[in-house]
Amino acid sequence: MTNLEGKVVLVTGATRGIGKGIAVGLGEAGATVYITGRSLDSNISNNYGNLNDTKIAVEEAGGVCIPVQVDHSDDEQVRLLFERIQDEQYGQLDLLVNNAYSGVRALTDSNGKPFWDNDISLWDASNNVGLRSHYIASVFAARMMTKRKQGLISTISSWGGLSYIFGVAYGAGKVACDRLAADMAVELKPYNVASISIWPGIVGTEHFSSLADLWSQEDTSDPMKSIFSERYNWETPLLTGRVIAQLAGESSSNIMRRTGRVQIVAEIARQYGIVDEGGTSPVSLRSLRFFLPFALPGLRKYSSLIPDVKVPWSLLLIGALSSPKI
Repeated sequence: MTNLEGKVVLVTGATRGIGKGIAVGLGEAGATVYITGRSLDSNISNNYGNLNDTKIAVEEAGGVCIPVQVDHSDDEQVRLLFERIQDEQYGQLDLLVNNAYSGVRALTDSNGKPFWDNDISLWDASNNVGLRSHYIASVFAARMMTKRKQGLISTISSWGGLSYIFGVAYGAGKVACDRLAADMAVELKPYNVASISIWPGIVGTEHFSSLADLWSQEDTSDPMKSIFSERYNWETPLLTGRVIAQLAGESSSNIMRRTGRVQIVAEIARQYGIVDEGGTSPVSLRSLRFFLPFALPGLRKYSSLIPDVKVPWSLLLIGALSSPKI
């Protein structure tokens, strides 16, 4: 795809994982991609990548990449980031992807303990850079986009906003991300700026891949650990990037029809014939083909025989309430 040539985009938290995949997907489409993260180069404590690694990958994919070292817990650094884009791109910013998230390590260290047995700092680790930071970045992006009366703000969330996944702090933050995107859409709509929430499926990031390797050695009945260890219906970070590139390249009238709503990566990919790395086509997390084998692990070997049809949200909620680990 080259539908984003001449477009200026910003992806926060792009040193690795979903953020890196999004940046590469936008680079494939020909965009000028600003990326942020705390690590510009490799260091001993950073085993999973850095901004310069992402820059190389974006440029190899065909994009122009501008790395900017930013700590998204520091509002002044964020302000200076947008001031730089304003000056360098003459006020143009076509897409903001709110992706930066600092809670992965804290959630892993919580090791499935109930919220009252964790340190209260888990809340800030999950929702300072990952919710508050999305709001701050959106404020500065909206100031640029509303002046030009065009643009898209995409906030990376997850189905943790609908169903229990990684604990109370995580779930509260994700449902808040969805509400943030929806309410921003109301206020941005008169200015022809769209705001959407993006739900990837189970994404094989560097961190989750290492967890999968660990859990594969355990004898566990936990369906979350089981489905991770088997890598069932995994997506790569690049699929999210390709889907966002498609959405960012849509006509203004089309993207405004989506504003304020959750967009599921696998469903947008299916709609437009977008394939993942290696040519695979993961199903939606609300597909019967995903949901049944997730709830009943014994069905995974027969998943190809299960119809790929959407399960109503109401039924998913019933399943979530009846089995809080799913």
